[in-house]
Amino acid sequence: MSPLFRFLSLAAASALLAACATVPQPLQGTFAPVTSLNAQAGSASGQTVRWGGEIISTEPGQQATCFYVLGRQLDDQARPIRNGGDANTQGRFVACRAGFYDPEVFTRGREITVTGTVQGSMSRKVGDYDYNYPRVDATVVYLWPKRPVGGGYPYGPGWYDPYWGPYWGPYWGGPYWGGFWGGPVIIVRHR
Repeated sequence: MSPLFRFLSLAAASALLAACATVPQPLQGTFAPVTSLNAQAGSASGQTVRWGGEIISTEPGQQATCFYVLGRQLDDQARPIRNGGDANTQGRFVACRAGFYDPEVFTRGREITVTGTVQGSMSRKVGDYDYNYPRVDATVVYLWPKRPVGGGYPYGPGWYDPYWGPYWGPYWGGPYWGGFWGGPVIIVRHR
């Protein structure tokens, strides 16, 4: 094996590993393995955390903006994981950061990841229930770009069978899963 081939193979492997799971630079660091559910008990005060989820509401104040968040587990890029339903929920938390953040940009349902220090908790009504929100003094508030419509599939909203499409065809159409069915159907209308 030539030295050039080894070098190119190593460079390609390094590039692939770097591209697979890259945490955005502002969210990198070492954080306590504490979830917002653990912090509700009150034993996490002073811990540096990285939490994320979906914005419930954004409330700007005179000195800071507070984000009320439905916490979610984070993936290997520190982005909230959307699928998984209730099993993926980490409870609620509030993250406050100095300055003004526009509620029209940081809208309900947008995904954010914050880093900061847990500073106790605050009580707030959720319906008629007094909910104890763990409070984070945020050093970083990272607003993620909106995901593509349809849960990441480039075809638009709706459910898709992974074995149906221009290269697979329906299951019942062949002796095996899929098969190429040819090019697209073109309809020509005569006037």
